[in-house]
Amino acid sequence: MTIALVIPCYKVEKHIEDVILNLPEIIDYIIVVNDCSPDKTAVILRRLANTNPKIIYIEHLINQGVGGAMISGYQKSLELNCEFTIKMDGDGQMNAQNIPALIKPLLEDRADFTKGNRFRDFAALRAMPLTRRIGNLGLSFMIKASSGYWNVFDPTNGFTAINNSTLRLINFHKIHKRYFFETSILLELYYTNAVIQDIPMKAIYGDEISGLSRTKTLFEFPPKLLYAFLKRLILKYFLFDFNIGSLYLLIGSPLFAFGLYYGISNYARYSVSHLAAPTGTVIIPTLLIILGFQLLLSAISFDLSNYPKK
Repeated sequence: MTIALVIPCYKVEKHIEDVILNLPEIIDYIIVVNDCSPDKTAVILRRLANTNPKIIYIEHLINQGVGGAMISGYQKSLELNCEFTIKMDGDGQMNAQNIPALIKPLLEDRADFTKGNRFRDFAALRAMPLTRRIGNLGLSFMIKASSGYWNVFDPTNGFTAINNSTLRLINFHKIHKRYFFETSILLELYYTNAVIQDIPMKAIYGDEISGLSRTKTLFEFPPKLLYAFLKRLILKYFLFDFNIGSLYLLIGSPLFAFGLYYGISNYARYSVSHLAAPTGTVIIPTLLIILGFQLLLSAISFDLSNYPKK
């Protein structure tokens, strides 16, 4: 089994050498992608590449973001005919000792894609900065709903491994090149029916500075996630397949929406006229809302258990 490891590199001059030197021997190719880093990252990577035959150096003349760097790395891994590809950041936040656990489900054919999970260890969770903890938890829920992978508890974690047979099914043109990259990978994996497994691990927080803007995350991610959520519902439940979840959505949504509209409009009409609403006018929208809401809850329950498992 040939294993490649891709490291997207941008402003990692303080950590990248230690990251590479601490990699385990099971890695066959170390693909480092210098994403037009303005510091000494390029000098360090070239020096390491000259002394380590495993290192394959790729350089971007224009910064393309973490997604753009990973696409270059993934394409090189496929070009080398590797069986598996690991993604690891160059800022020292990821412990290389977790690589065997990350790759094991792929080797045993129990998963197509594995992803680190920092939230299984309470000690590690307390060590995580509070703002990151709150932001990750909220963002994780939205990504779960958009991607359909309700079993993935830490979807923003960038420590991943993938079977290259699954990687070949992904359309790289649909992968986001900036910070939405991790989420866009999950969105595309869902349509390949890839099985994803969480791997508990600790994150390391040192003096590294995150390049992800909280403002951009707050304003850019929700619209993209909402679009992805609606797209997934339409494709998964009405185009690619039609099942009991499709019926729950097809019947429950109009019942709930019409009941809500009918109830509010009649409430407003009778309130203005100061007249008591007839019993039927009250009961009908109430029943429609309850029935529609119950069907929507059933649709949610079905979706929660309908993520790829085999």
